[in-house]
Amino acid sequence: MAKVLVLYYSAYGHIEMMAKAVAEGAREAGATVDIKRVPELVPEEVARSSHFKLEQEAPIAKVEDLETYDAIIVGVGTRYGRMASQMANFLDQTGGLWMRGALNGKVGGAFSSTATQHGGQETTLFSIITNLMHLGLIIVGLPYSFAGLTNMDEITGGAPYGATTIAKGDGSRQPSANELAGAKYQGKHIAEVAAKLFG
Repeated sequence: MAKVLVLYYSAYGHIEMMAKAVAEGAREAGATVDIKRVPELVPEEVARSSHFKLEQEAPIAKVEDLETYDAIIVGVGTRYGRMASQMANFLDQTGGLWMRGALNGKVGGAFSSTATQHGGQETTLFSIITNLMHLGLIIVGLPYSFAGLTNMDEITGGAPYGATTIAKGDGSRQPSANELAGAKYQGKHIAEVAAKLFG
């Protein structure tokens, strides 16, 4: 049985919702799954005035947690085509794990969100994937065996590099059924790969 961590940062709740779908898929594959988030760096008064979703169920992760998992699936919204600084700050603290090769050979994946259809979903996924590859993880994306990637009936997120959602400029659009299905599929797929490697 693989042990999977879904690690995320969500300012407005979209990535939190996607993280739950990723975890659901991983659990369907028989994995033991934890959902954790990285700390908020924005001062509370600024976060509240910006309508951040500060109350979230997931506990705060610690860097040393990472090496206890077989797979780590990282989700974070985009900021100007790259990952938000809250996640970057957390990953920047993994130097000790990198020095020891503590994450070498583990399975990794990425998921993200943007405000608009062309807001940098794929570049954000690659900014996550780049970090994970430097840490030695084996990257698993969202393959085209998930039929929702070819959905042309609606505006939808999703890429072979990972599940994504589109939040709209004001954050009013919630993840669609197709986007949540993609996140669930990716979580299941990653857990299955991890089980083959570590089961």
